[in-house]
Order: sequence, then structure tokens, then C-alpha cells
Amino acid sequence: MSYEAIAILMFSSMMLMLLTGQRVFGAIGFVAVVAAFFLWGDRGGYDLGFAAAIKLMKWYPLLTLPMFIFMGYILSESRIADDLYKMFHVWMGGLSGGLAVGTIGLMVLISAMNGLSVAGMAIGATIALPELLKRGYDKRMVTGVIQAGSSLGILVPPSVVLVLYAMIARQPVGQLWLAGVLPGLMMAAMFVIYIVIRCRLNPALGPVLPPEDRDMPMAQKIRLLGAGVLPLFIFFSMMVPFVNGWTSLVESSAIGAIAAFLAAVLKGRMTYDVFETSVRKTLGISCMFMWIILAALAFGAVFDGLGAVKAIESLFTEKFGLSPWTILILMQLSFILMGTFLDDTAMLVIVAPLYVPLVGALGFDLIWYGVLYTITTQIAYMTPPFGYNLFLMRAMAPPEITLKDIYSSILPFVLVMVVALATIMAFPEIALWLPGYVYGN
Repeated sequence: MSYEAIAILMFSSMMLMLLTGQRVFGAIGFVAVVAAFFLWGDRGGYDLGFAAAIKLMKWYPLLTLPMFIFMGYILSESRIADDLYKMFHVWMGGLSGGLAVGTIGLMVLISAMNGLSVAGMAIGATIALPELLKRGYDKRMVTGVIQAGSSLGILVPPSVVLVLYAMIARQPVGQLWLAGVLPGLMMAAMFVIYIVIRCRLNPALGPVLPPEDRDMPMAQKIRLLGAGVLPLFIFFSMMVPFVNGWTSLVESSAIGAIAAFLAAVLKGRMTYDVFETSVRKTLGISCMFMWIILAALAFGAVFDGLGAVKAIESLFTEKFGLSPWTILILMQLSFILMGTFLDDTAMLVIVAPLYVPLVGALGFDLIWYGVLYTITTQIAYMTPPFGYNLFLMRAMAPPEITLKDIYSSILPFVLVMVVALATIMAFPEIALWLPGYVYGN
């Protein structure tokens, strides 16, 4: 059997198992071990999973995952995000659509504290959504705003998914984080511009708050700005030492976790329940990531042993005659298709053994491609009819917001993200300028 046929058989078998409802790590790992067993005999099949587990245990940067996840949950469970929204409520309420703009700002700051899009979605749905609906905002507008804002969670550093991508693609995490800064801020600015224009054309979508809801002494308004300073302080406390080379990635993640813990203590919100809930959720998410990475390492080992990447590169470029850009666009379209039933981490570990080496072989920059990957997966998350975020939003939204409302709310924001993706593909320096400037590449 040819390498191309083996690769297609492995992927189709894995997709079939996923459609039956099997867990992602179980489907990936099972296909990898069975393929190794038939290719190299019982010794190869038995050793594959063990070798992947040992490699995972020796992967020192993996310690960053529980640190960043713990930091995000501490800030979420201690209600520091509530303070952020109150700040935006007071300062942005006088603008038509101002609370929606403030919600995007909230999501940017939450992203800088957490790094997980799901956490941003949960905070937006529980804090911002009820307030926006209570103040007369259009339900379709606000559900779209929250979903779009949560998409920034895996792009703005410290992105947990970019840490995983860095490990699998063997790229510097610091450069990937910096590469996500300008695209993340650009997307946030595009969302804000869209909201302001829509609400200017139709003020009923985002009415101005009455003066009694936002009037307070200027001194009190200034004090509210402290809610925004706190997450920025946490962000810079871990990013500045890392970018300057004073600390390693793991040490910086520990600084962020400790800073978040101390912030909750100083605000008097570090109760036993907050701590226990944060630790339990951190443990659950971390274990999920580790099982998926373990399965991905085993799956990738089979591809490395087969030399399937070179075979598929030859198939696309020589037999089909496709250009590198055409292949890249097809890869992005495949992400959108997979995003209908997989989350971003699963998509990464499933295709990383094939896509990452192929992108490098085609001559593209792997730092730049990491940014393209994160944006494309978020577009996939929010694309009807089966986007992952759509159903997550429906589970968190009140009964008056239907699935039809959620579908129609997200389409304009998806178009904005497609424009952002096309812009970064056309002008790679948007992603590559900042890491090049800081690291002197």
C-alpha cells in the first residue's frame, strides 16, 4: 500500500471513530497504535504509546499549561471580570453601542489574562449578556458581539493554544505570542468599527445609557480605571521578564499564576470555594490537554516513520500541480470543515503531523502560519450550521435567544474575521513585524 493510501486510511478511520462519539484522544491514539501494529509488528505497536508518554513527561514547557489555566480561572472565579465590565459600563455607556464596544474591550483584557476562548465566552455570557439585554440592546447584536469577542482568547497572549502549537511545530513561544498581538488588536478594532457603524445607522440596536446609569463623580470614575490596570499589571508582570530573557516560559507562567492569586487575595475574594473550584477546573482542562497531546505524539510518530509528509507534498505539487498558495488555502478550508465537530486543540493535534511540516516544506513561515491557524479555527467555531461556539452560546444564553438568532447574529462578524484573515495572508508583516522587532530577526 502506498504512503498516500495509508495516510488517507488513517485519517478516514479517525474521522469515522470521531463521528461515533468517541473521545478525541481515544480516536487519535487508537488509530495510531493500530497503524503502528500493522506496519511494524507487535513491538512497534506496543512501544509507540509508551515512547509518546515518556516524551510528554519530559516536555518541560508543558508545565505552562496548568499555570495559565489556573491564572484564568482564579481571575474568573474571583469576579475580577465583573469589575472590568463595570469600568466599561461607566466609561462607554454614553456612546451608541458603547456597552457592546466595552464588551469587546472586556474580551481583550480577559484574553490577556486567560488565553482560552471558552473562558471568554463563559464570562461574556454570564456577565455582559444579561446587562446588555436589560438595557435594551438587540439580542442578535449582543450574542454576535460576545461570540466574536471570545474568539480573541486564543490569539492574544498568553494564548494556551499557541503554546501547544509552539510545542508541536517546534517554534519559539515568545515569537508566536508577539505574532498574535497585532492581528488580535486589529480584529478587535475591526469588530469595534463594525459595531459603531451599525449602531450609528440603527441606534435601536445599541441605545445610549440614560445619564442616571452612568453619571458619577470623576474621582470615582478614575478609581474604576484600576479594574483595567490590574489585568494589565498581571499581563506585563509575566510578559516583560520573558520577552527580555530574564525568565523562562515556565517561570513566567508561574509569575502570572502567583500574581493572579495575590490579586484575588488583596481584593478579599480568595475564598476556599474559589480556590477549590479553580484547582478542580484547572486539573480537568490540563488532563484533557495532556491526553490529546499524548495521542497526537503517537499519531505523529507514525507519520514520521512513514515519510507520509513528503509523499503528500509530492502528491499535491507534482501529481495535482497545485501551487503552494492553493495548498495553503485548501488547508484553511479543511480547518473550517473540521471546526464543525472538533475544538481548536483537537484540530491542531490531528492535522499537525501533516500540515506543519508541509507548510514548512512549501516555504511558508511557521510563526505566521500559527496566527493563520488560530484565526481560521475561530472562524470554523462560529460558522453555521455546526460551529462549536454556536451551540456553546445557545447553552449559556437565556431562553428568549433562539438558535436562529445566534446563527444570524454571527454572520457579520464571521465576514469581518474572513477579511482580517485575508489581510494577514496578503500582508504577513502584520504578524511578523513585532516578533522580528523584539527578537531582531
